[in-house]
Amino acid sequence: MSVPYETAAYEPRESPESPEEHLARLLGRALNSFELPDETIRRLDCALAYDGSLHSAHHSAGLHRETYRHTWLLADGSALTLWELVHNTAPGNEAQHEVYVDEEEVRTATTRLPLPPDAPDFELPVLVQLSAVPETRHAYSPDDSADHARRLLRRAENGDRPGAEVASRLATASGHQITQAFGRPCRTGRAGLCFALYEHAFLLSDGVEISLWEVEHTATPDGRHMCEVYATEDAARDAMERRASQVP
Repeated sequence: MSVPYETAAYEPRESPESPEEHLARLLGRALNSFELPDETIRRLDCALAYDGSLHSAHHSAGLHRETYRHTWLLADGSALTLWELVHNTAPGNEAQHEVYVDEEEVRTATTRLPLPPDAPDFELPVLVQLSAVPETRHAYSPDDSADHARRLLRRAENGDRPGAEVASRLATASGHQITQAFGRPCRTGRAGLCFALYEHAFLLSDGVEISLWEVEHTATPDGRHMCEVYATEDAARDAMERRASQVP
């Protein structure tokens, strides 16, 4: 029994293909891709990253069967897995590809293959973890997030706001979440002085998370509302302290 990794129909981890291209190739070669639920295909339309691994293999007397685990990171931070079965048990020994939405389905399909019953399986003891799919810290909303980032930076009045490099990265944002931050209070020297701190968390197309910290305050000579944006929470809180101490 051997497992010919070199000849397996599987995209290597170093493949430059996008998540959409991985999905298109999988569906294009699978004979039963039309059986996948429409909801599954719709969810995969917002895939941000892809990872795949060989799950098990069975080789005997010129016949072979492999199963592969294909997983995509979605814009909402969840992951979706499809299972691919590859075998050459059909007449002519041509490679056949099938795709299923869960592991139990692919196991059932595997039992129907005419493989010798005495040939052992090669099973990976532990599934390969998704190195390219980190767990997200926020529940993101895909609501024109790149435009939200542009408007946030545009209304910031502080000269040390994040620059062009951060703005360029945020142009690929596919989701965002806004939360009010509490904690260390700042000193206020004037009655009616208002401060608020918000975290704007963004999920980028490559799965990376970036947060901008918005300070809203009325620590201005005429008491008008002002917005400042910083790259870190510490910088934002320091700015709040500084603004408060400068107001008589």
